[in-house]
Amino acid sequence: MSTELLAPLDLAFWHLESDAHPMHLGALAVFEPAPGTDPQHLLDLLGSRAAAIPRLRMKVRDVLLPVGGAAWVTDKEFDVHRHVRRVVLAEGDFMAEATRLAGELMEQPLGRGLPPWQMYLLDSPGDGPFAVLVKLHHALADGMRAVAIGAGIFDQIASAAERRTVRRRAPVPPRSWLPGPYEAAGMAMDRLGDVGRALGVGASVVRASRLDLRAATPLTARSSGTRRLATAELDAETVQMVRRAEGGTANDVLLAVVAGALRRWMLERGESLPGADPRALVPVSRRRPGGAANGNKLSGYLLGLPVGEQDPRERLRLVRTGMDRNKAAGPLRGAGAVAVLADQLPALAHRFGAPLAGSAARMLFDILVTSVPLPRSALSLGGCPLRAVYPMAPLARGQSLAVALSTYGGRVQVGLVADGKALPDLDRLASAVHDELRELRTLLPKVPAPA
Repeated sequence: MSTELLAPLDLAFWHLESDAHPMHLGALAVFEPAPGTDPQHLLDLLGSRAAAIPRLRMKVRDVLLPVGGAAWVTDKEFDVHRHVRRVVLAEGDFMAEATRLAGELMEQPLGRGLPPWQMYLLDSPGDGPFAVLVKLHHALADGMRAVAIGAGIFDQIASAAERRTVRRRAPVPPRSWLPGPYEAAGMAMDRLGDVGRALGVGASVVRASRLDLRAATPLTARSSGTRRLATAELDAETVQMVRRAEGGTANDVLLAVVAGALRRWMLERGESLPGADPRALVPVSRRRPGGAANGNKLSGYLLGLPVGEQDPRERLRLVRTGMDRNKAAGPLRGAGAVAVLADQLPALAHRFGAPLAGSAARMLFDILVTSVPLPRSALSLGGCPLRAVYPMAPLARGQSLAVALSTYGGRVQVGLVADGKALPDLDRLASAVHDELRELRTLLPKVPAPA
């Protein structure tokens, strides 16, 4: 792998970035120490495994053609020590110190002249837990690609049953890069279909855009360039119990929990609830199983979070109804599929139109709420078991909060990323997430026992 053009959506993410609006996503992985854990060994292990992933040795370079385009090229001067570093935390509560420092590190944009990623080993002063903070530019990875990169760095502990069910993939016969006549005709028809789909999405984007943005909420703020991180953990089985009792999906329950937590938090702050429900952008992966690994493949749904509804069960019903409506339309229709438009725009449009597109995000949505799928297998690093993974999403321009969720080890880990000056009380929102699921659980009549 030496040179590869950035896919259109990757190019959009690359040009959307500014110093005040870095476009990297991340994760804070927390590990329990094993006997005899050596921090230097862990640091060397992270470095050697990261260096062995070809994608992490590539940087972005402008190209002459297409005009305004860019390509991934191998960094001939790649030095993994520029990307993997160790930081010893101050004494005190480990998670408090780790999340504080992670927020500060997430503020800093990634170097544009180097492969756009970094890892930090956040170490306790004594023999306590440690964490690995991973930063990946969104042009380099979406959530699923980030998980794939993590699988190449962390140890995967498969159970005996899982090892027995592993199947070897059948070899793919070599083929010419020249398409046959029937394949060429199919490609042409697909392209026409893509253009038609993009026109439909573009029309729905215009219809869904809100031109009157004068009503400020805690979720909207001029960026200060600062970042704050807070975390929460929910019991995954409780989420499933609510799902079984009320219907829908586990993701519906989590979206309702986010809506209820926002309501609690706004009321505790003394804020007036917004007249219109804040809109969440809920990303949807368009990546096909076994498909090409290169290029972001994303769409999204727009969902009104019913913070104005007082009854938690009714909030869940409203979320479920809204998501059912989105799924019936599909991830390639509706204003939430705005990322699909990136595939139809020329490279020059991304280069010069990115600032305008970034500023227009608030016209469509107020908050990003994304779920990141993780492997079911237990993970470790150098014999140290992984305890939790808190995902982190980038903030859109003009917005002050992004919520990311992942499920691991029977727990749902919630990563809240906020503008540090706009939301200094982010820990209160994290507590509200706990309280909301607890109340939703207690209101359910005769919740069925686990099967």
